[in-house]
Parts: sequence; structure tokens; C-alpha cells
Amino acid sequence: MGGARQNAALTTLSSFMIKTPFTGGCVCGAVRYECSTAPAEIQMFKCHCRDCQHVTGGGHTPVVYVPASTFKLTRGKLSYFTTNSEMMGPHSHRRGFCPECGSRITGGEGPGMTGIGITAGSLDDPSGFKPAVDIWMSDAQSWDLVDPTLPKFEKYPDR
Repeated sequence: MGGARQNAALTTLSSFMIKTPFTGGCVCGAVRYECSTAPAEIQMFKCHCRDCQHVTGGGHTPVVYVPASTFKLTRGKLSYFTTNSEMMGPHSHRRGFCPECGSRITGGEGPGMTGIGITAGSLDDPSGFKPAVDIWMSDAQSWDLVDPTLPKFEKYPDR
């Protein structure tokens, strides 16, 4: 994700940040991670695209997006599933999950991307998740309640 308009939109709630470093992992404990990014580099949003709905079984994926260089696995390895991406191209959007229990951990990885999306539910303390925007509202489901105070984008903020 990139672009000045997008970065401005995603940092509108910058006073509500997750404390760093933060940790998380899958439900069975086979995969653990740590992220050491600076709080100002964290972007939080909810993605309502159909792929996110499919992989979560819900209406959206709550995403904590950080520089990939600040994310490291401390236990286990992720398996990956790749889907098409409007931003990155065919079969280019990698999503990481635990090979033992199937918990989704990451997404947003692909060609030219310098960041990684971490699912907020995989955080050890997800209470700090405060999304700044809702994206892919063009695919949002009417039964998935959205915060009316957040900026909303049909697809990506910079498009």
C-alpha cells in the first residue's frame, strides 16, 4: 500500500497506536512472531474485499500493516496461499497461515510491497487495534457493521 492520500487516511487515528514491540501467533502456538516497528509506521484498517471475507469467514479482515523488515517469526514457519490482486497482479497476493492449525497470520505480501499485513486477531493483545479506514467497501456486506465515523474507500485510498 502506498501513496500520500492513502498514508494520510491511514494515519488519521495515529494517537491510537499499538504498543511496540508487539507479539502474536496462531491458536495452536506452533507459529509465533514479534514486530519491532516504530508506532508511527503502523497502519491499521479493515479490508472488506471478497478474498478477505473468504479467508476469515467474516465480513472483513482487521489489518495491522507494518514494514516487512520489522516483522520476524520467532517460532515455526508459515505456509502460504496466493490469490489474485488488483494492486499486485495475478497470483501475487501472499497470505501466511499456520500449517498446523490453519490460523491466518499475514497478508498483503507481494511483488513491490515493502510491508506486511498482520491480522489483528493474531496479536497477543488485540485491544490496541484501532482502524483508521475501511477499504474495499465495494465488496462490503450489509450484515457486517461498520464504524460510521471512519473514512471509507470503494477500493484503495489512493485510487
